[in-house]
Amino acid sequence: MNIKINSAKIAGEIEAISSKSYAHRALICAALADKTSQIVCNTISDDITATVSCLNSLGANIIYENKVFKVTPIKFENDLKKLDCGESGSTLRFLIPIICAFGFQAQITMHGRLPNRPLSPLKEILEENGCKLLKKDNILYISGKLKPNTYEIDGSVSSQFISGLLFAATILKSKLKIVVKGKFESKSYVDLTLNVLEKFGVTYIENDNTYELKNNCYKPANANVEGDWSNAAFWLCAGGLLEKGLKVRGLNLNSVQGDKKIIDLLEKFGADVKVSDNEIFVKKSNLKGIVIDASNIPDLVPILCVFACCCDGETVITNASRLRIKESDRIKTTIEMINNLGGNAKETTDGIVVKNSELTGGKVNSYNDHRIAMSAAVASILCKNEVIIKDAGAVNKSYPEFFEDFKKLGLNFEEV
Repeated sequence: MNIKINSAKIAGEIEAISSKSYAHRALICAALADKTSQIVCNTISDDITATVSCLNSLGANIIYENKVFKVTPIKFENDLKKLDCGESGSTLRFLIPIICAFGFQAQITMHGRLPNRPLSPLKEILEENGCKLLKKDNILYISGKLKPNTYEIDGSVSSQFISGLLFAATILKSKLKIVVKGKFESKSYVDLTLNVLEKFGVTYIENDNTYELKNNCYKPANANVEGDWSNAAFWLCAGGLLEKGLKVRGLNLNSVQGDKKIIDLLEKFGADVKVSDNEIFVKKSNLKGIVIDASNIPDLVPILCVFACCCDGETVITNASRLRIKESDRIKTTIEMINNLGGNAKETTDGIVVKNSELTGGKVNSYNDHRIAMSAAVASILCKNEVIIKDAGAVNKSYPEFFEDFKKLGLNFEEV
């Protein structure tokens, strides 16, 4: 789907959608419990659907009705498991260690850029401890059974590897340690994993980036999936570009989601931010460029670059190298998006520099990356002329109703 945005004079308020990061984790914990759980989740996306499909393929029974997941846990049967994780990196990286802990033989089909995204150092750790992983084209073959051990893993590649090992550790039902070495990128996502594990009865000891789990078992729970800070950031940034601003409802101000950092960053940019209960109102004020360390907030980078175009001076984003292994090479695709719309962005060794510029409009290729598509749509607020987004349907990965919600705020667009 390609869309053309003709007018972006928007106003009003919006309800945050359910966090797919939280939903992934809650669904997995529920599927590993010993009795049925219920998870309230107001919205779903392609990535969440992928996790449900894969858990069902492993032997769970998950049904979604009236915005509630009813999760009957995995019933162990030692047959070949065939999974399709779509383009969801979270689904793949969370479930690989779980499959290994159960000792299942499995085939996982991957789509899009996912077959090319790294599995090291997780692959080596699993193979050193009793398992075998073999990738042929877009299928990953898994065999063997994971042995309890002390696992040391580099924290600079993907926090999802660490979360996957945490999920698997409880299945092994023996004392196990996970030691994170080096720079710990996106630690907040591991904190979210631990938060959800606790809700499902799992206890742990954390000390200096070392996690110890002992003889635990998952317990059923009734959980509510909280609002998604990553996707709410698009609306919060949009509000900061508007004289009348926007209000976003339904966010947990006590959340451990790392992208809650968007509030601090918008205030640092100079936006007018007002927080009350579970509502956040943001409007334009005297905006200036800032320096941003993206090591713990990589998903915010595309929309922050759009926002930076409206800020005096320049904005420097550092420690963003991992963006190259997302759904697209997000450093290159973000820069291309900004420059195609008339802005001024350039690549650095590990990030992006964006200078204040007047966006005019133009054509943007999303490269099937949901965050590029949504960022380009928000950028249309600043553009004098129309914005055309190629493969705008990429938003289905995390936010299928994005353009419909945008339309409710006053966005005028059409499919082309």
